[in-house]
Order: sequence, then structure tokens, then C-alpha cells
Amino acid sequence: MSSGALVGVEWLLERVGGEGVVVLDASVGAHRRKGPWIPGALVFDIDGEMSDGGSAVPHTMLGEEQFGERVRELGIRAGDQVVVYDAAGIYSSARAWWMLRAAGFERVAVLDGGLPAWVAAGGPTSAEPGEVPEREGDFAARLAPGAFLGLEDVREALDGASGVRVLDARSRGRFAGTEPEPRAGLRGGHMPGAVNLPFGELQDGEGRMLPAAALRERFDALAPGDGRLVVSCGSGVTACVLALGAELAGHGERVSVYDGSWSEWGLEGTGTPVVTGKV
Repeated sequence: MSSGALVGVEWLLERVGGEGVVVLDASVGAHRRKGPWIPGALVFDIDGEMSDGGSAVPHTMLGEEQFGERVRELGIRAGDQVVVYDAAGIYSSARAWWMLRAAGFERVAVLDGGLPAWVAAGGPTSAEPGEVPEREGDFAARLAPGAFLGLEDVREALDGASGVRVLDARSRGRFAGTEPEPRAGLRGGHMPGAVNLPFGELQDGEGRMLPAAALRERFDALAPGDGRLVVSCGSGVTACVLALGAELAGHGERVSVYDGSWSEWGLEGTGTPVVTGKV
């Protein structure tokens, strides 16, 4: 199964290791670099070199020149078919997909169900990641305007920009401020006017994305019309699961990712307004 932005395990089993097919492991956190790996998979290190380490908030997108350089260092060429996955199902792989798409790389898809689905289907695994090929990549990154938004952009959207809806991918408890934030120094709660759509609610119980019709129902219920969608989360990672869901639902052109997400908005002392309580 393939729907452009999403490919199934069966699809990849037939093509893994083939010419021009590049598999990237975009796992983060506890799963990072611990394996196992899909054979030949290269590490797309969102916790490390694929994010801006000089930023005050985690997982900040690199500038286009530096991002393009990092992608070329993986030997990726503009004509390749890239498939990204992670060890949690679909969690951080969507972030890698969005980063590449936002930088102008169109032939990239997320592996539905990620590594757990691959293993469950009997797919082979390796104890080590693949070796970066000697060939030189040729991808030149060009970031699409509006793909990533900063704090002031989101402030303006929340101040009444016509048709803009902010969707927050965090858990319902974190959104309401009844659960603690996993990062120190962050207030609980959410942005005024934001709507909660936990990223896991766009997936089945096995980490696969829901069918397109079901995704459309969720987006149409929370963000009717054709206005702009701004997606947010804790640090800009699972917000991209919402971006993927919107793409599969036919609303991909409407989406921007708030890159700093709650790691920026929720910081103590920023003066940004926060709403708490049951929603």
C-alpha cells in the first residue's frame, strides 16, 4: 500500500535495498540509536545533528543551507525515494517527513506502523544501522514559506487571524494542565483558542494511521472550512503526525508547524498567555 506520504510494510519489503530507495531511522529519545534497524537504514538524528543545537528549544529546524548539507551527507539525491520510520510506530518519523517535504524533497514517505509493524510482518532486521554511501548527495534544500512558524507568527494567528485554527497534539492532560510537562521550566495548559487533537487519536491501536475518511472526519470536526491549520505539540515532533494526518485527509496545503511548540510558548517568564482547566 502506498498513498504518497505513507507506505505500508508490504510495499517496502518488495523494495528495500533497491537502487534509489533510501530508508531513514528517525527514532528519538529512548529508542535513539539502540536498534534494531531495518537493513541498510541510515540514522536521521532529530535529537542531534538534524536539529539546531544552538536553539534554546529542542528539535528546532535547521536553516535551509545547513539542512541541505546534512541531507547530502547521507548521500541522498533528489531523485531517490526516501522512506522514514521510527521505533515507536509513527511518532518522530513524521517529523523527518515534514522536514524533508518543507525543504522541497517530495519523494519521501512514512512507513505505516514503523519498526513494530516491520518486525510483526517478519521483515529482516540488523543489529547496526547502514553505512552512509560514498556517493555524494545532490539535494539542495529550499524551505517553503510558512512551513515552520515562530512564536510571533502564532501570536498573530491567535490574535484573530481569519480562519486560522491551532491544533495541539499533546495529551489531553497536558493540554488541560492536569498532567506535568516532561520538560523542566514549562507551565501547564495550552494556548488560548487552541484545540486538542492528541496525535495518537489519528492512529489505530498498532501505530498505523487511520484511513483517509476517518482522518477527514476528525479534521473537519475540529477545523471546518479551508482556513490555515497551525499544528503544535511539546517540541515540534508529534505536531508533524497531525501534519501527516492532514496530508492524508487531503488538507496538507493548509498546514504550518509551530516549530518551538510548547517548549517555547510554555516557558516561564515569556509572557505568553496560558489557559488551564478541563477542556
